[in-house]
Amino acid sequence: MALRRAPERQLGWAARRKMGDATVNSVPVAGLQGENRHTLLIVDDDSEIRSLLAEQLEAVGYTVHTAANGAEMYSLLNGTAIDLIILDLNLPGQDGLTLCRETRTRRNVPIIMLTARSQPIDRVIGLEVGADDYVTKPFEPRELVARVRSVMRRAYPHVEAPEAHPAKRARFRGWTLDFETRRLTDPRGRVVMLSGAEYSLLKFFVEHANEVLTREQLLTVASSPGAADSSSQRADLQISRLRHKLGDAARSADLIMTVRSQGYVLAASVTFE
Repeated sequence: MALRRAPERQLGWAARRKMGDATVNSVPVAGLQGENRHTLLIVDDDSEIRSLLAEQLEAVGYTVHTAANGAEMYSLLNGTAIDLIILDLNLPGQDGLTLCRETRTRRNVPIIMLTARSQPIDRVIGLEVGADDYVTKPFEPRELVARVRSVMRRAYPHVEAPEAHPAKRARFRGWTLDFETRRLTDPRGRVVMLSGAEYSLLKFFVEHANEVLTREQLLTVASSPGAADSSSQRADLQISRLRHKLGDAARSADLIMTVRSQGYVLAASVTFE
């Protein structure tokens, strides 16, 4: 059965301010094979944002339920099989962080935090309490759809995704990492030289942006087979070197951030081309 494009609608002022004017465009659905038969739950106290996101996600094949607060969220979770939750941080009553933490103690369901807070520390706090990803308003609907698909692939690896052409480059915070030439270009267009280990490490970070990565994972990516030193100090040293290349000083790092007792996270939105 062919998927139907969601109708375009005019947003109210409040929704425009929170999500940006670009959200009035529907996400293109051409080429989808109906693989997204998962059920999502959107929790946001703004009715216009709930409706808009539901339309966009339904347009690419998801089944979507919505809730305005924690009570409605738990009611739906108790009676419906939910595969992923999109959870707004600023909710009346119990806020998103509290709901995320409590949900993590009861259910193993992926959670994407949705918030207008843009400080990197807010991303880290959200990830520390159990969120799988973190999206900052305003954002393009395509970005949220891409994040949902990425989290779904990690959470449900047995579900086959449609074939896609591999990305040639990734952009984040003005930086560009070219996968074909293995070059890193800074926001001014200058090439920054990377060692083989640094390139592998940064590539892994951008492919798992806003996901907490353990030192063990990073060592596996950046170390050569049979390396004698596989200690956590070696991972910290490699991160320090990569931060230096990115101009991301350790004491004020807001790009590659340390998540206490867990590892590191690339706190940035990444666009693949």
